[in-house]
Amino acid sequence: MSTFLDPRVDRKTDSAALAESLRLAGEDTRTLHSLVHSRELADITAVLVDEILFRCDPPGNTEPVTITMDVTRGEERRGVSFLVQAGRPLCLTDADANTPAALHIEFDVIDLVRELFGPAGPTGPGGPASRRTALQFVPESMTAEGVRPLGPIMAAAGTVLTGCSSDHPGLARLAVRHDSDKWGGLHWFAPLYERHLHHLRTQPVRVLEIGIGGYDNPAFGGGSLKMWKHYFPRGLVFGVDLFDKSGIDQQRLRTLKADQSDPAQLLDIAERHGPFDLVIDDGSHVNEHIRTTFRTLYPHVRPGGLYVIEDLWTSYAPGFGGNENPEACGTTALGLVKQLVDDLHYEEQPTKPAAGFGASLAGLHLYRNIAFLEKGRNADGGIPDWIRHAAGS
Repeated sequence: MSTFLDPRVDRKTDSAALAESLRLAGEDTRTLHSLVHSRELADITAVLVDEILFRCDPPGNTEPVTITMDVTRGEERRGVSFLVQAGRPLCLTDADANTPAALHIEFDVIDLVRELFGPAGPTGPGGPASRRTALQFVPESMTAEGVRPLGPIMAAAGTVLTGCSSDHPGLARLAVRHDSDKWGGLHWFAPLYERHLHHLRTQPVRVLEIGIGGYDNPAFGGGSLKMWKHYFPRGLVFGVDLFDKSGIDQQRLRTLKADQSDPAQLLDIAERHGPFDLVIDDGSHVNEHIRTTFRTLYPHVRPGGLYVIEDLWTSYAPGFGGNENPEACGTTALGLVKQLVDDLHYEEQPTKPAAGFGASLAGLHLYRNIAFLEKGRNADGGIPDWIRHAAGS
């Protein structure tokens, strides 16, 4: 018999540490088994359910449907009860609520952790879909006329299962879902991010984005942070803003208050939460701030990671410290990018300048309004002088 979690009980005391452990243990079988059997099943279930509630698609069934789910560990089990209805986010409800359960789903706890936090697995027979140990109608769903209409029930079950799946929606879809401006309207960055980030998707990455949005309202903004959390199922996401945005903090997503024009504040964040696999500057767009932020945070991107600068158009906007004359770009974001092109080729320059950022800049990918800087070793020695002078001899 299931012991149901009470949706009114706050179980967040140690959820952050537990979630961190589960996401790191997802692909290591021995560590995962040890962790799962050393913690209360109720605490593990609470972390997994929080992840399911975040990832699931919006409900499509117009009439309310209750779906129950058990998370099992041997003979032990913990149950949750989801209320699913279009127009409202998926939420937990009391097990004895007025709406009787229509369908029951059951997962082994190890399988569900792997599904949510493990590397992507096969989708055919024996893959994630077969890990469900039960999916069945419950007697309470029967009426005098027979079983309730199947359409709404199966739609509701599908909503819950999208949150239990290791399927990976694309960034464009996630940007729209989480109200990020990186796809549609002013920007069309999502496919570019997908091109450069897909290889990191199932890794336990650390993401830092400058700029959260929503101005001074602590509960507004954060669309891109939620998009990154969804895109990187094993990732930790940090957002930095000039205003307090703690109202949007959640599992695997934390906001930090800092001024990006102050190197000391940025350095403190980097030392406490880095190194990062991905740093994105979508902050003030002020050119001086962009350059300060790069100088401070780029050293705290790990090798193989990326540093991204958005909204390069402000290089031509005087209101953001830019210059309408492209030739006078020395103090702008694009001026920084142009300097990095030279830094990338420091070993080829006859004057043999100091390496600067070039020694750790493995690649620079420039698109309209956005630049991707690839961190890595850049010290191959350059073209030998005897080849360099051959054409002129």
